Amino acid sequence: MTESNSKPAYRIADLHESDRPRERLENLGPQALTNAELIAILLRVGVQGENAVEVAQRLLNKFGGLSGLHRAPFEELVNQHGLGEAKASQIKAAIELGRRLTLESPEEKPAINSPADAAALVQYEMSALEQEHLRVILLDRRNRVLNIQEVYKGSVNSSQVRVGELFKEAVRINASAIIVVHNHPSGDPTPSPDDVAVTRAIVQAGKLLDIDVLDHLVIGTGKWVSLKEKGLGFG
Repeated sequence: MTESNSKPAYRIADLHESDRPRERLENLGPQALTNAELIAILLRVGVQGENAVEVAQRLLNKFGGLSGLHRAPFEELVNQHGLGEAKASQIKAAIELGRRLTLESPEEKPAINSPADAAALVQYEMSALEQEHLRVILLDRRNRVLNIQEVYKGSVNSSQVRVGELFKEAVRINASAIIVVHNHPSGDPTPSPDDVAVTRAIVQAGKLLDIDVLDHLVIGTGKWVSLKEKGLGFG
């Protein structure tokens, strides 16, 4: 039997004024807040036994931080105690806005100076994908990211990949260079013979189009491989 006089959800308003995330944001700025406090502002209320900050911290712990929340299936978030569709949507939307902000203005676009830079840009999301996805990172003359375009979803092999599709957007926006990235859902980023064959074809096409192919990365679980560093397909 459930109690008819159950306690109400814990609210941010129940916290001491100096501990309330919204007031702290107004007084100190958003950069002063923890991830849990920022999420708590989206949640607004907690649940019985947990205020909004504690619910937010529980979610961060369970999913492994903001990147884990970003990767988590929407249905799994909805089913977490204290969420539901509306709050799960708010969290997903806020994280996606933050991701898009990094690509919005030329001054703030990340620059790719190494394979590790490129991997860091996509790994947290692509390592969690259940199918193979092939994406192209489009770069300007300073190796700043112009866009990240998904080209294929499904098996990535030399018989299916049309090399021209990889360069279509690069030609349209006059990109100077590209980095090709795809994931291995198995978690093992070891390049396959097909990966090497696709890379070789892409590099040759890039030379004809005067677009530098800087690398081809294979993303696994917690690790990645640069075919350029391995000398595979770039000889």
